[in-house]
Amino acid sequence: MPLPTADSVAALIRERRTIHNFQPDVPAKDIILDAIEVACWAPNHKMTEPWRFYLLGPETAAAVVDINTELVVQKRGERAGEIKRERWRKMPGWLVVTSQKSEKPLREEEDYAATSCAIQNLMLYLWTQGIGMKWGTGPAIRDERFYKLLGIDSATEKMVGLFWYGHASEVPKACPRKPIAELIRECP
Repeated sequence: MPLPTADSVAALIRERRTIHNFQPDVPAKDIILDAIEVACWAPNHKMTEPWRFYLLGPETAAAVVDINTELVVQKRGERAGEIKRERWRKMPGWLVVTSQKSEKPLREEEDYAATSCAIQNLMLYLWTQGIGMKWGTGPAIRDERFYKLLGIDSATEKMVGLFWYGHASEVPKACPRKPIAELIRECP
């Protein structure tokens, strides 16, 4: 099998976007499972494979919407809560990713980084299939009810994110990036 070209890999990375608005259809589960399998090829120190993936069905997603709505109402009022509820109800696919905790702080940090690499693999693979994602880290995923709903032990797993996925109803334009000269420091 021929290797992809450097240009094709660079184009894939540069063209992937965070999707905010989705078409209502839920992508086929087998594509999501393929993407998760590919995600697990991310580099990970000591082969810990710290990532865990939770595919949320409609009932669980509805319960997450309720938790989030309650949190928004408490902070910003009824109107804001209803606006958020309607937005979240429109999300087609739901995925949660966690990373295993460790008694060793350095291992936990390495595992979180590895899980982030796995997520990038997941997002890039899905993008090649015409599926976009949005990575969320809002208050709902830090609420103990969220952990309980998904059967996650907060003592052993760290929440990395809630991901919505689906076919984009619109693809945002790329945001400009800083010139690399501002980001590189050469050390003789």
